[in-house]
Amino acid sequence: MTDTLNKLEQLIGVKFKDKELLKKSLIHKSHNNLDNNEKLEFLGDRVLGLSLAKTLLKIYPNEKEGIIDKKFANLVNKKTCLQIAKKLDLGNFIQTGNSYKKLNKSEDKILSDGLEALLGAIYLDQGMSVVEKFILNNWKEHLDKSSVTEIDAKTQLQEYSLKKYKTLPVYTIKKQSGPHHNPIFNVEVQIKDSKKFFAKGTSKKNAQQNAAKKLLLDLKL
Repeated sequence: MTDTLNKLEQLIGVKFKDKELLKKSLIHKSHNNLDNNEKLEFLGDRVLGLSLAKTLLKIYPNEKEGIIDKKFANLVNKKTCLQIAKKLDLGNFIQTGNSYKKLNKSEDKILSDGLEALLGAIYLDQGMSVVEKFILNNWKEHLDKSSVTEIDAKTQLQEYSLKKYKTLPVYTIKKQSGPHHNPIFNVEVQIKDSKKFFAKGTSKKNAQQNAAKKLLLDLKL
């Protein structure tokens, strides 16, 4: 086991003071139901969230909260954690019981959870500055991609309406025309204290987006 831990330390670029912490971060509950990495995963999830929230606010100081929240959600979700866990070959180090070895979905969850447990272990052993450096190094590609994240008109209008009036925009389909295979939808949208705005689209969703854009322009948002 010592050789395995040394190999992982080399891969992640962190030399643990307490090898037992690193060892525990690799134990899934299917391997040991009593002594496993669940609490470290719980901690690591919070450490990851705090670190990335701080980073996003630093990178995008003038960005709206709603857009930063979307970027944040993309960075901390299980899919992103899974990609990074695979890049680190974490599957070669995590200890699991026989019941999970042939379940692909479970294996994906084990890997993403295992990465969070590893973050928790690094934090406890090395402190916040070291775990933040590890996160920034391994999430760099995803942070770079976050710069192109955009918020669509319908979502932007919804967030504005909820924040200002605590109510959702109201969309109403006023008319559907054209052939069945190529319909045109005419949609109306309104929020509290606003005028009604109409727009057309080749789908309900498309028409709603177009109507939301008109209302946003009127609101100068």
